[in-house]
Order: sequence, then C-alpha cells, then structure tokens
Amino acid sequence: MSPSIKVVKNKYEAQLLQMAGVVSVGIGLDKNGQQAIIIGLDGPHPNTEAQLPTELEGYPVRVQTVGQIKAR
Repeated sequence: MSPSIKVVKNKYEAQLLQMAGVVSVGIGLDKNGQQAIIIGLDGPHPNTEAQLPTELEGYPVRVQTVGQIKAR
C-alpha cells in the first residue's frame, strides 16, 4: 500500500523549501483532477524548476508561481 499524499508531502517538504525560490509546498489537484503536490515559487526560477521532480512517490507535482508569502 502506498503512503498517503500527506505523508509524502511531509517527507519532502523541508528539502523542497531549501531550493531557491520555493516558498510553499501543499496539496491540491492536477489538471486531471487528481491529488497532486503543489510547489509554490516566489517568481520565475528556471534553474529550480528544472531540478524539481515531476512526481513524488507516484503523486504528480505541479509548480505554480504564488509570489512572496508574508506572515501577518
């Protein structure tokens, strides 16, 4: 039995957040409506995007630009 998407996200989150421009790691849907790991970037980072996986443990990865994230 494969791990849940929450387990996979938690396993890789700290590692992904250390990459240049990565500001968030979450769970959402891919273009087909399937659960996916969503990686948020603060802007264009072609080198980082080239290094990001297309899937993690069978779950698709979607990358999107979300801008700067600030605490309130």
